[in-house]
Amino acid sequence: METGVLPADRYGYDFIPPRYLPPGEDEYWIRNEQTGRRPWRALESHEIEILIRGQNRCSNWDNFLVTDPFDPALIKNSSFYGLVRIGVLRNVLLRRHDFSVPTGIRNSAVISCDIGDDTAIQDCAYISHYIIGDRVILSRIDEMQTTNHAKFGNGVIKDGEEEDVRVWIDVMNEAGGRSILPFRDMIPADAYLWAGFRDDKALVSRLKEITQEAYGSRRGAYGTIGPGAVIKSCRIIKDVEVGCHAYIKGANKLKNITILSSEEEPSQIGEGVEMVNGIVGYGGHAFYGAKAVRFVMGRNCNLKYGARLIHSVLGDNSTVSCCEILNNLIFPVHEQHHNNSFLIASLIQGLSNMAAGATIGSNHNSRANDGEIRAGRGFWPGLAVTLKHSSRFASFTLIAKGNYSYELDIPFPFSLVNNNIKENRLEVMPAYYWLYNLYALERNSWKSAARDRRRIKAQTVETGYLAPDTAEEIKAALDLLEKSMAKAGIPGARGENSPKPLGGEEEEDPEYDIGLENDEAIPAAGLERHRRGAVILKPARARTAYRQMLYYYAVKTLAEYLAERPELTLEKFFALLEAEEAYGEWINLGGQIMPVLRLDDLRRRIREGGVRTWEAIHAEYTLAAAAYPLDRARHAWETYKFLRGEAAQTLKTRESFGQELAWLIKKRRWICGEVYLSRAKDFNDPFRGVTYRNGEEMREVVGSAADNPFVILFREKSRVFEEAMEKLRGRILSG
Repeated sequence: METGVLPADRYGYDFIPPRYLPPGEDEYWIRNEQTGRRPWRALESHEIEILIRGQNRCSNWDNFLVTDPFDPALIKNSSFYGLVRIGVLRNVLLRRHDFSVPTGIRNSAVISCDIGDDTAIQDCAYISHYIIGDRVILSRIDEMQTTNHAKFGNGVIKDGEEEDVRVWIDVMNEAGGRSILPFRDMIPADAYLWAGFRDDKALVSRLKEITQEAYGSRRGAYGTIGPGAVIKSCRIIKDVEVGCHAYIKGANKLKNITILSSEEEPSQIGEGVEMVNGIVGYGGHAFYGAKAVRFVMGRNCNLKYGARLIHSVLGDNSTVSCCEILNNLIFPVHEQHHNNSFLIASLIQGLSNMAAGATIGSNHNSRANDGEIRAGRGFWPGLAVTLKHSSRFASFTLIAKGNYSYELDIPFPFSLVNNNIKENRLEVMPAYYWLYNLYALERNSWKSAARDRRRIKAQTVETGYLAPDTAEEIKAALDLLEKSMAKAGIPGARGENSPKPLGGEEEEDPEYDIGLENDEAIPAAGLERHRRGAVILKPARARTAYRQMLYYYAVKTLAEYLAERPELTLEKFFALLEAEEAYGEWINLGGQIMPVLRLDDLRRRIREGGVRTWEAIHAEYTLAAAAYPLDRARHAWETYKFLRGEAAQTLKTRESFGQELAWLIKKRRWICGEVYLSRAKDFNDPFRGVTYRNGEEMREVVGSAADNPFVILFREKSRVFEEAMEKLRGRILSG
């Protein structure tokens, strides 16, 4: 582009081209809206003399306005162009951490800016068209400017712009078929609503219109730096909106982004960071050379150690380091810490973790980049796992180390997947976590909730591993498992129309345990796109475990709902449960578990114009979250009836409910014991001790299972749970 030549006296003026100004408005009309009314006044002659003696220059001192009190001696060796307005300026010191700066403006060039009270600006070569809040520190910035068409990371276009300049994020698919527009209030539910229902063309079109209407096409908004923010030692900051109390140090380039920040949830950007076209959520952190391009980071997210986040939405409470994340939609609570891990073109539905060397979705299956990976909650690919498009995984799938050369479809939740090279077969062990690693399952749920540092929870995130979504997955998996067992000729396997077992002690039912002593692998179809075959390991144990999980989920959910509502009698409780039909199909909408029918109704109202703004859409999420406890309880009651058949009606009696509470307490104790035992395996393994001189040294270094902090915590949580259930049992039995 040819360098333009303009009259020198227009430096700092004509920010908005005249053709984009409404009738009767000047170039400051939006700026004045943003700033609000303040008691600006012109300089007095002696103040101008002090400013000139301080080696300051101004193209027109009449356009240099201030607010009392104003100390002109605090401005030195600086240049001012256009309309500059400065708030209260007193001789005080600003301090953030160990960085202290006197207020005033020194060695800087300021072009058409509003500057708040008691602000410090030093060694800033170029600050143009910004509204700077109170008590802000700006130090050693090469370039900081706002253009008249700035969008601050929102996916809109301004008056006079062509559609091709609009910034899209290509989530879930590299080919762009699921593109969404970023915006400052986006949460993963919005992204999935937009990207996950592409066949609903009217919905997709309406969401684009809602975004454009919300963030506007007017030209001329100034960039803003919120009160208490600190920006120092940065190179280029262009079209950036910075929230209050943000801390930005040593960034290379920040362009077309919004950094949301508050005193309660301050955001920080560190050395070497480059971020372009996106949104940083409240409490966000980006450090040590991290890169982000076309992105949305949720609340309390961390991006560090050279991590690359490109064309992706990262859900709340997530931390990624070193790795590369490209074309993904990731729900809240994702962990990825290794330089050699790659996550490409995927939908990851939260509570997830990726090990070193994992390359997920990087292997194409055709000449086009149009494949996807879809993984439910709790997805955990292990060391050096490679997966190719297109694959799908049920919730809480653990994938053992290996190169998986073929597409996978794993419908069994809580399973372990293994590529057995020796036998040349794919192996799936359903319900692995419940059978062998309850420590990891319980700890992951606790950790996900405990690390939620969001002060404002824009969306409710389900962190429990047993919820309506996973319960429905278990039911579907049970059906597949029983059919596979029947086809394999396993004695006692129940088919699709077989009666369900009765009673809460089903794991001790001799009939129920038929086949456990000869629990051999059985063939399974449809798990892998290859003719080599796949098998299900320990199917009888998995079937028993799945039914235990469903029973535990059903009784626990019902008991907890009733315990939290002391005003309900048992009769009123069941009347409430049966007042409306339970929802059977559920969806994970950005970490929030919601009945599909509720979402379908919301989609319809968006299409028809009944829900017109993102604020209104978010309000619908809140309403669904408020209804969730009762929706879930009704689903738990349906699950209980699914397990017990006609005998389920006996639960309405005090005696039966009391018996089930006694069983629930017993089962919780069993889980507590399994949490300890699954952790103790790591300490009892003889190879774990080969690097230590003796057992005492090992205990000093790594501790013991009994001393494990989570084991201790879970025992205490279990004790509290048992007390609550005993109290509820007494309440029920006493009438």
